[in-house]
Amino acid sequence: MQEEGTGGKVPRSLLLGTDMVENQKQIAQFSPKDAQAFPRYEEFMNRLVSAVDPLLDTVPVDMVAFQCGSLLQRLKSLSTLKPLLQAGLTLGAQLPQYYQVLTAPITKVLDQWFESEPLKATLATDAVIGAMTSPHTPGSGYVLLHHVMGGLEGTPGAWGYVQGGMGALSDAIANSATAHGASIFTEKTVAKVQVNSGGRVQGVVLQDGTEVRSKVVLSNASPQITFLKLTPQEWLPEEFVGRISQLDTQSPVTKINVAIDRLPNFLAMPNAPGGQPLPHHQCSIHLNCEDTCLLHQAFQDAMDGLPSHRPMIELCIPSSLDPTLAPPGCHVVSLFTQYTPYALAGGKAWDEQERNAYADKVFDCIEAYAPGFKSSVVGRDILTPPDLERIFGLPGGHVPGPALLRSPLASAFQLPLPPPWPVSLWKWGPSRIRIMSSGRMYHAFGQKHDFCSRSQTMSGTKKWRCGIKTEGPGQSRRRM
Repeated sequence: MQEEGTGGKVPRSLLLGTDMVENQKQIAQFSPKDAQAFPRYEEFMNRLVSAVDPLLDTVPVDMVAFQCGSLLQRLKSLSTLKPLLQAGLTLGAQLPQYYQVLTAPITKVLDQWFESEPLKATLATDAVIGAMTSPHTPGSGYVLLHHVMGGLEGTPGAWGYVQGGMGALSDAIANSATAHGASIFTEKTVAKVQVNSGGRVQGVVLQDGTEVRSKVVLSNASPQITFLKLTPQEWLPEEFVGRISQLDTQSPVTKINVAIDRLPNFLAMPNAPGGQPLPHHQCSIHLNCEDTCLLHQAFQDAMDGLPSHRPMIELCIPSSLDPTLAPPGCHVVSLFTQYTPYALAGGKAWDEQERNAYADKVFDCIEAYAPGFKSSVVGRDILTPPDLERIFGLPGGHVPGPALLRSPLASAFQLPLPPPWPVSLWKWGPSRIRIMSSGRMYHAFGQKHDFCSRSQTMSGTKKWRCGIKTEGPGQSRRRM
């Protein structure tokens, strides 16, 4: 935490992992009462995850067929109710309390469980990460649930890195596809989805005029690009087009990738004499989250068109687990920061001056927790919401896709296309594998570090927080 150590002691921190007894010892620094409540809270959330997680792989209830279809269509749609009924049975008599988690502000939920702000703010960061929302926003509880579902290599709630960098994951998918006979073309921009006079998909037309024939088209582009730009509008229901047009893609995130020549040395947990990574270096470290008021104020700054004066920072050091990403002794750091508005107040543009001013502010914040960080930086790459939109095709720069405040369990995620339309939208979701981005690679070290072609995931160890929030696979699911 940003606090003065007393009696020669370092500032307090909160380290949470898979050992519940150790977790309780850590929490007891701030509140013995919260330490006793934490196992019950984890059990409560685990039950909600076990009920909701399977629904993410389930076709939503077809409300149109259920309400207006033929008798046969209505009977068929009844079968889609089974997973919902099973979820209700899992939640049992506590269903009203679980409904509150999905719809209420996360602060209201956490206030019923805990009293200490450091713990509540730590948990609340998962309710706002990647979302233009405050801990006081109704529905932010679902965002937290979204981030604690899923797992990795059989460990529920775990997160991991792809060994060799995120490019290794793309390589693994490509290698698997080509092994099964697929042909992959890169740098071939798709201009539109091709449809015949009968309303049936025939393939796609590339920007250079080349036609690629296919009975099925899968799109990993955003819903807006897929259905508003690539798909002929005359074949889409007007109501559906309207819903896609209204998807909320406000992004609070500016991503900063950093190359450093030594590990950050945090006041709350000083480095080892030999400089080797410690458990907290191998986790997701969150800064500027000592209490929920800080998170709300950072959000409010963005609502006023300003980058947060004290931004929330998620700091990951993937090279602490995967040394192939940087030269010996050096590291790459991924900073996931918020809140930054897409459009700045006063008509200002996110030019180089504004980007650097914001990055300097972020680095000043890190310096307060880890003196010497700024002098260790040898390169940085700043990606504001407009940059994320321009480079990666993310509308509004929103990393997870459309805002999470409206549950993806809703029927709005079902695509109401005519039966001849075999067009699918591959939508990012939290279930199953969970991977943390290790950022784009640099030439900042004076040499290129190529991605490995392996797809093995590398687990972190624990989560550390208090001023510093961390997590890694194999621990309790909250990224604290």
